[in-house]
Amino acid sequence: METSVDRIAEPWGSRTPYARGESWPARMDTHLAEGVAPDTVDRWVRTASILHSDGDAMDVAVRDGRMVGVRGRVTDRVNRGRLGPKDAFGWRANAASDRLTVPLIRRDGHLVETDWDTAMRAVVDRSRDLLEERGPGAMGFYTSGQLFLEEYYTLAVLARGGIGTNHLDGNTRLCTATAAEALKESFGCDGQPGAYDDIDHADVIALFGHNVAETQPVQWMRILDRLEGGDPPRLVCVDPRPTLVARAATVHLPPRIGTNVALLNALLHEIIRTGRVDHGYIEARTVGFEQLAKTVADCTPEWAERICDVPAARIVEAAELLGTADRLLSTVLQGVYQSHQATAAAVQINNLHLIRGMLGRPGAGVLQMNGQPTAQNTRECGADGDLPGFRNWQNDEHVADLAEVWNVEPATIPHFAPPTHAMQIFRYAEQGSIRMLWISGTNPAVSLPELSRIRSLLSQERLFVVVQDLFLTETAQFADVVLPAATWGEKTGAFTNADRTVHLSEKAVEPPGQARPDLDIFLDYARRMDFRDKDGGPLISWHDPESAFEAWKRCSAGRPCDYTGLTYAALRGESGIQWPCNAQAPEGTARLYGDGVTWAAPDTCETYGKDLITGASVPPEEYRSENPDGKAMLKGAEFLPPHEEPGSDFPFQLTTGRTLYHFHTRTKTGRVPQLNAAAPDVWVEISSSDAVAHALDEGDLVEVTTPRGSLRARLRVTGIRRGLLFVPFHYGYWDTPSGCGPDESTAPRAANETTVTDWDPVSKQPLFKTAAAALTLVEKRPGQPAPAPTTTASAPSRPDGVPPTVGGATARVRETTSPDGDGHTAAGGNR
Repeated sequence: METSVDRIAEPWGSRTPYARGESWPARMDTHLAEGVAPDTVDRWVRTASILHSDGDAMDVAVRDGRMVGVRGRVTDRVNRGRLGPKDAFGWRANAASDRLTVPLIRRDGHLVETDWDTAMRAVVDRSRDLLEERGPGAMGFYTSGQLFLEEYYTLAVLARGGIGTNHLDGNTRLCTATAAEALKESFGCDGQPGAYDDIDHADVIALFGHNVAETQPVQWMRILDRLEGGDPPRLVCVDPRPTLVARAATVHLPPRIGTNVALLNALLHEIIRTGRVDHGYIEARTVGFEQLAKTVADCTPEWAERICDVPAARIVEAAELLGTADRLLSTVLQGVYQSHQATAAAVQINNLHLIRGMLGRPGAGVLQMNGQPTAQNTRECGADGDLPGFRNWQNDEHVADLAEVWNVEPATIPHFAPPTHAMQIFRYAEQGSIRMLWISGTNPAVSLPELSRIRSLLSQERLFVVVQDLFLTETAQFADVVLPAATWGEKTGAFTNADRTVHLSEKAVEPPGQARPDLDIFLDYARRMDFRDKDGGPLISWHDPESAFEAWKRCSAGRPCDYTGLTYAALRGESGIQWPCNAQAPEGTARLYGDGVTWAAPDTCETYGKDLITGASVPPEEYRSENPDGKAMLKGAEFLPPHEEPGSDFPFQLTTGRTLYHFHTRTKTGRVPQLNAAAPDVWVEISSSDAVAHALDEGDLVEVTTPRGSLRARLRVTGIRRGLLFVPFHYGYWDTPSGCGPDESTAPRAANETTVTDWDPVSKQPLFKTAAAALTLVEKRPGQPAPAPTTTASAPSRPDGVPPTVGGATARVRETTSPDGDGHTAAGGNR
């Protein structure tokens, strides 16, 4: 069967149902530019998605040296040929007319064009001056979740081994830090236990704060296909919004914002009370059960109902599903990670699996999801708050091992304190101890909380700001030097998705103008700085992506994220490959912990852990005494009220989040006509009952105010829980007259004008979902609906008068399926 589907109006395409235990049928999705037929494509170049963490494998169509479309790769384990809307259309951003093509440098208060040598000399001269005058602590690096593995590793080596600064983190701190911390707290080490293939085998799938339909749309296609096949899974959804997941769920729990720990403690209470635990598994493979049981002993569903505003009977119903599942798969994302008691909540989800013995088998696993395409690489390569290879900064043997890999003295690598997290890096810049901040591939002037503060600190004369990006973002406009970067499709490198699948993305076209790959920029900087190892040789000896990958393999050897069995040649095969991949697992590893936890022993663990309430580090001696055999750790946490609660002045709760058609701060997706038309401007969601109570209607212009600031947007009336407002965080100012922030001509519209400078004590992830807010009417606008999609969680509660989200003739994607010899479907026909 061959169909043509408008993948803006129908984002998840057509169904290919399959039964539990079967393989997911293939379906090739293709989008080509108008006037381009498949037989006119010069070549197809392999890559994977760069606009979410799914890792959807695809091929880029190239004709006459230009990108002209994409197609899904049907042989890949991640997507079996499917593409989400951002996959299908996102490539068009590469050719945007306002790409940065030459370096810029600030002269007399203005950014002017310059050449690469002048720009890099300015960066190197400032680096050397600061190192001589103030030492390595005066320099900080803030990177992305969208570069390639080879680039992160090079950055980590030059920052930690060359400069010797502890101030290196990624914007993964905003989206995936809690995932990493929760895995370390439970299993002693980072790394997803589960796999996407678990969707094929699970009989219950629980999604905690994870709007998979919009954040990982291809895996939602997979779940939809299971729901239409034999023996479909039952879904448990924890989300305060009426997402598509919630609408398909057997049980939907919409808790009050900031009460996740109370809800999860009640679920644990019920599972333990009813005896639905695997005592043999607990005894053999975990420590801490008695204390966990004690912590949740009084956390009854009735107790949780008073806190969470969720009926006790519904909590009992969810606990029944979780407690009786034959194969339970849980997924977790920002509704947990960016909320109050983030790590404590995420750990309780791990606890659910540990007390039920639901790990390491097909369909039984947990996915502490990522939000960005290469967030996993940021963590494993040491370009965030960890040492490369998941090494423990408190373990001298781990530091010495890393020093041997780099051929430097251990004292060269800063390990006197934890690597500095992003929120602290910006605080140091604000206070003046950091005098140079190099920002690569991210846009903190839109993505960090309390934006007026961020704009103020970035504009300080004493702070030298380097921005390396594709466009003149809101952040770049504050820079002293702007370096034009190449992006996906214009350079080669590896990246790893949320279930540990490594893909190779190969160069398809030349970057525009003088733009350079991030790897080339970092290598040029290292050469100019003349970083040396302890024998006087170059600290960084590699020169291109493949040699950088080989260097990373040496660093990963014998570590949990072992890449030694991988090569570029292997990654050019039919499918991505999951790490660890080594001599013991040459084909990769589908699931972790099938034979028990392997990296929690005191001498091998990545961390000794933290107190889930205070964030205080657990001393190594205490860890050794409590977990000498390196078992999985069951850690309970009492519920504490959120730091900021609604009151008379700010009666609403405010939460922020994503929408299907955009990514991060819209620097790419906002430049794609199909995606931008689907969600062209910011909006505010309110419940139907609150709209009636305040005499507000769909499309009214309103102002949302918190103690930090305000934003203006049109109103969308939805089925969101009462007392809650939702604002998408993607919208900044690059496409407004001001360019970088609100002024007389531009009203504030960025969600992070309103969010609080506060973070989880354990993961240090900012709390974007816990603000108290007021809502006021600015102007009635009858008949003018909000610019929000109708296909997603933002669908209006009364669709009358609200035009449906459509993509038009230019937004069509070809889907092709045909029976293959195994009774599944394979690619064929017009792509």
